[in-house]
Amino acid sequence: MREANTFDLSLLILLAVIWGSAFFNIKIATYSYDPFTLALVRVVFASIPLLILCKLMKIKIEAFGKFWRLYALIGLCNIAIPFVLIAIGTAKINSYLAAILMSTTPLSGSILAHFFLKDEKLSIPKSLGVIIGFSGIVLLFFDKVIINSENYIYALITIVGSTFYCIGGLLTLKLKDKKNENVTTSTTLWSVIFLLPFSFIFEAPWSSNPSIASTLSLLYLGVVATGLAWLIRFRILTVNGLVFQTQVAYLIPIFGIIFGYFIMDEIITWRVLISLVIILTGIFIFKKNNKG
Repeated sequence: MREANTFDLSLLILLAVIWGSAFFNIKIATYSYDPFTLALVRVVFASIPLLILCKLMKIKIEAFGKFWRLYALIGLCNIAIPFVLIAIGTAKINSYLAAILMSTTPLSGSILAHFFLKDEKLSIPKSLGVIIGFSGIVLLFFDKVIINSENYIYALITIVGSTFYCIGGLLTLKLKDKKNENVTTSTTLWSVIFLLPFSFIFEAPWSSNPSIASTLSLLYLGVVATGLAWLIRFRILTVNGLVFQTQVAYLIPIFGIIFGYFIMDEIITWRVLISLVIILTGIFIFKKNNKG
């Protein structure tokens, strides 16, 4: 894994902006779509431009080839499960809170990387940065305005969803020699296969009457926040490593708060701002001591 340069950092920030904007769009989409259907339509929208891209670039899609089990597992852990869990959680909490809770990803990712990757070991300074950043998340659970007895379960569900991204990220490294576009398209196709029966059996989407706003948000989630974002993420993951890639979760809350406040008119409390400062402090310490 190489040291991140200016272009790598620019891609990381772009990914944070895209995923930061995803949460208010998920919130809008949940007004009309149930979680399995939301995740399904999202990955279907994502798969179309990805399939076209592979066709134009003459890239072979290996979803059902020799390594189909790995593609399927990544599709399940990296897309299907987190998309459903985050949709369930975001439906009941503020969109910016969902973005902030994604900041637990570096903690999970760093711990997993420490045990499973030779070149991503946790040092004491890096651990300190991760713990400080995560403590900002803990502080949010003391803010009864945004997390209370009615929605704390949904906050926890969102955190579990973010952890699956880390698991999927580790699995994706096993395919780092494969073409970016092939891996992204293949795992997305498998997520469609997993989500389709759950959507049709439990939610009967054909009987729904979604709003235009929810459908447009879902289109954005599919094409931009999934298709384009996964291409960027895979590139960062294979070039700079899992720990560097998970730092995007520290940037997501900043953009999530901006979008939530100005677009969704969500209340920002003083604890939210203090939590953000703590998270940013964790970013600084972690980044300063991260050589991966």
